[in-house]
Amino acid sequence: MSSANIAVVVHAAKDLRLETRNVRDIGSDEALIEMKAGGICGSDLHYFNHGGFGSIRLREPMALGHEVAGEILDIGAGAVGLNVGQLVAISPSCPCQTCFYCLKGQQNHCLDMKFYGSAMPYPHIQGAFQSKLVVKANQCVAADGLTSAEAAMAEPLAVCLHAVNQAGSLVGKTVLVTGCGPIGCLTIMVARRSGAARIIATDISDQTLNTARDCGADEVINTKDEPQKLELFERDKGQIDIHLECSGAQPALASGVACLRPGGTLVQLGLGGDMTVPMQVLTAKEIALRGSFRFHSEFSVAVEMMRSGLINVDQLVTHSFDVREAIAAFEIASDRSRSMKVQLIFTDNENG
Repeated sequence: MSSANIAVVVHAAKDLRLETRNVRDIGSDEALIEMKAGGICGSDLHYFNHGGFGSIRLREPMALGHEVAGEILDIGAGAVGLNVGQLVAISPSCPCQTCFYCLKGQQNHCLDMKFYGSAMPYPHIQGAFQSKLVVKANQCVAADGLTSAEAAMAEPLAVCLHAVNQAGSLVGKTVLVTGCGPIGCLTIMVARRSGAARIIATDISDQTLNTARDCGADEVINTKDEPQKLELFERDKGQIDIHLECSGAQPALASGVACLRPGGTLVQLGLGGDMTVPMQVLTAKEIALRGSFRFHSEFSVAVEMMRSGLINVDQLVTHSFDVREAIAAFEIASDRSRSMKVQLIFTDNENG
């Protein structure tokens, strides 16, 4: 098959292009997807605005995107449980299933991971912002009953489910969520579903905090305008049981550690580059520090939670752009005062 395929490709910082790529034939355990929706993630924005993040830099043109959903156009003979025309959420995670970590059930740490739109390895792993894409059948999770916009939110929701799993039981706990972008707001939803008794959310934007309240936060604090409000939770060595740090910002990390009670847990899932950790305070208060990176089994759980109505993501998708308007979409997504989650909508580009 050699049908034209429109891809959103980043060449360098602020150099985003629409390019035509061929679509390869499918294998027996694969499916051909007609993409419907794709969400712009923070890592996509780092590549678009800065050409990378931390030590990870673009070294060749790379199609972006890993939060996607689409309809099945064709399936291989060995692909079971899928049907042509079916809407599926597509996991961007392709672990090898044979390395040491995969065999231990830690597929998110696979030594030969193929994760869409990642410049970590070289050659880079091309992303899923493509109008047609061949994927492994086991990457597809049936999204019947969801819209394509909802199904494309499975990936960020899975990230949050993994993070909350890292925290341990939230039942009856007081939880602090710092950073209320899409990941922070989804984390609030998951924390509420996981039994948190009280959720405090912080950010430096009133707009995102309003969304955080709508998503289930009991209290919201703008730490730029009213930092003293968070200091109330530092009393008696700390009032917070679990801190879920979603911003990747040093001040948010430090303020949360100050609020954690002795024996509390800090889960760091925001990626903003290396940060200085207040190790003396962590040691003195015997705080457990847990990292959270990607996901694996949580992806299918995320889809089922949305299908069952346990998690409603509709309020988080604030903008939708046709893929031909990708540059405008990335510009809006880069402005937190104007957007929460921005998605690209893929249409029939062969004749457009």
